[in-house]
Amino acid sequence: GRAFLQKGPSPLPQYSFHATPTSAPEFPMILLDRPYVSRHFLAYLEHSRQPVLETPFTVELARDYALNLVNDAEAERRCRAGERLYTSSENALEWIHAHLGDRPVVRHIDAMKDKAALRRLLAEVYPDFFFREIPARALRGTDVSGWKKPFILKPSVGFFSLGVYTIASDADWSAAVEAIEGNLRAGGEGFPASVVDQSMFLAEEYISGDEFAVDVYFDGEGEPVILNIFAHRFASPEDVSDRLYVTGKEVIEANKSRFEAFFRQVNALMGVRDFPAHVELRVDNGRILPIEFNPMRFAGLCTTDLASFAFGINTVDCYLNDRKPDFDALLQGKEGKTYAMVILNKAAPVPSSAFDYERLAGRFQKILELRKVDMPELPAFGFVFTETDAAHMGELDTILQSDLTEFLR
Repeated sequence: GRAFLQKGPSPLPQYSFHATPTSAPEFPMILLDRPYVSRHFLAYLEHSRQPVLETPFTVELARDYALNLVNDAEAERRCRAGERLYTSSENALEWIHAHLGDRPVVRHIDAMKDKAALRRLLAEVYPDFFFREIPARALRGTDVSGWKKPFILKPSVGFFSLGVYTIASDADWSAAVEAIEGNLRAGGEGFPASVVDQSMFLAEEYISGDEFAVDVYFDGEGEPVILNIFAHRFASPEDVSDRLYVTGKEVIEANKSRFEAFFRQVNALMGVRDFPAHVELRVDNGRILPIEFNPMRFAGLCTTDLASFAFGINTVDCYLNDRKPDFDALLQGKEGKTYAMVILNKAAPVPSSAFDYERLAGRFQKILELRKVDMPELPAFGFVFTETDAAHMGELDTILQSDLTEFLR
């Protein structure tokens, strides 16, 4: 369905946040691709007139939004002229490989997308970190009985927690291998090989600690600019889902400085410039360990918009125009408030028409936006952005534990 594309009341806030603009390309390039683009982002693109690559997908979007579409040749010309590039989906990385294969941006994308390559790159910083690369065809014959457990098994290239397994026993390993081989026989998970390449897997030590997701860009000097910090909450130690992310004054102030220092250390090895990324990491007794770097985008499926609801920050606009938010000013008056992003992930391929959004909405103190997604191919009914005070934090614990079947008609 195209319900998620329809134009409703404008979701575009009037951005007046404190930020420091510096020199930036007048018209950066935007690559939009399936599976999803939020109305929030589309309204921004309509308003800003940023050039958007013309594809069958964006032509469809342009029926409802006045997008500034440009063809392949013009998009490539702009990128090669040094203009900043942003993608809404990693499906768009195929275009970058095809048109900019000789540019440093492709090398940086590949270094981040291949989790094994990233581990090799960061081995200098984490020399004792255990990881092994295993071809899919060799999984069944790999003896892990002597390996320290738990550990994580995942595709070297992956997205949206697809094919991620926590291995706490030899039985877990056998079950994971069975599941992986079943997925391979079924033809994968519906994403292109550039996003989920299940031909090679990475086994790595289980990273303990609190998990965070960070939207960051590296400016023209390679300096990290943090735009968004989410604390990723889980229902249990075995949970690897993407159900709940929270942010707020306390999350930002406790982590911004140390994450900036971490990104400087990592970028001394990567050497990226004018580059956005969504980074997942864990902090264990003060030690920061990266889980993965997702290149050329911020939080997936336009969930980076949480920064707008929480702090009035348009993260994409900041990156495209080299703006650096003044969090000291932005966090004033935010004491005691928690901003959450809830992914209403599906346990089974159920149509969104079967989901009772109104009943769900009644479970939250203050909904900032409820995004209904009617896309059978997307493993989510939608997204909820909320504001919660200390007295109502139980609502987040409840939704984290729910399998959502209670909201099915």
